[in-house]
Amino acid sequence: MPTVLIIGANRGLGLEFARQYRKENWQVVATCRDPEAAGDLKAVAHEVLGLDVADPDSIAAFVKALAAPSLDVVIHNAGIYGPKGSGTGFGEVDPEAWAPVFRTNAMGPLLVTQALAEAGRLGVPCRLAVLTSKMGSIGDNTSGGNYIYRSSKAAANAVTRSMAHDLKGRGVTCVALHPGWVRTDMGGPHGLIDAPESVAGMMAVLDQLEPGDAGKFLSYDGSEIPW
Repeated sequence: MPTVLIIGANRGLGLEFARQYRKENWQVVATCRDPEAAGDLKAVAHEVLGLDVADPDSIAAFVKALAAPSLDVVIHNAGIYGPKGSGTGFGEVDPEAWAPVFRTNAMGPLLVTQALAEAGRLGVPCRLAVLTSKMGSIGDNTSGGNYIYRSSKAAANAVTRSMAHDLKGRGVTCVALHPGWVRTDMGGPHGLIDAPESVAGMMAVLDQLEPGDAGKFLSYDGSEIPW
């Protein structure tokens, strides 16, 4: 039975990943910051572990507690938006609000992946996806604003591209994945697609990944997005 690790799975896309992989008869390992409050996740995942991706001590404890010896797919879904509305535009940004978003969205995937690699938990082969956003695409930025979230996702894209180079020789294929504008707590009620459609598309993309796809920025429908 193949094993998937879903990081940030207590709601939204992460929870939907857990549900759909379980239906496909995968061993589902999932994380969230408070497992005691994750009843829906516990109902579908085989193993639920606490993890704060912005806390190095939490990362170390998570890897030590992880029972799965080898991971076939790793999905970095933990992310935060930061300020919305006022405080996101030019002349409004609070520098103090920037750091926690960067720690979670950009540093988190790198630190967790490093810890998993050092512990020998990444399978050979392994497919690894960092859920990012079209809002992190510099080439696709046609509207400006949203400085904190955009820059954190652009940084996450750069981290993913570097990991793709550094881990390719270890049999790990890393990609950045854009889930689409999804109707979730983060995406809001006006999203164009729902979580099941987005996740089904991303799972299909992951299933079809080849080593030559390492370092690509892909949408849930398989199309490639400009950096």
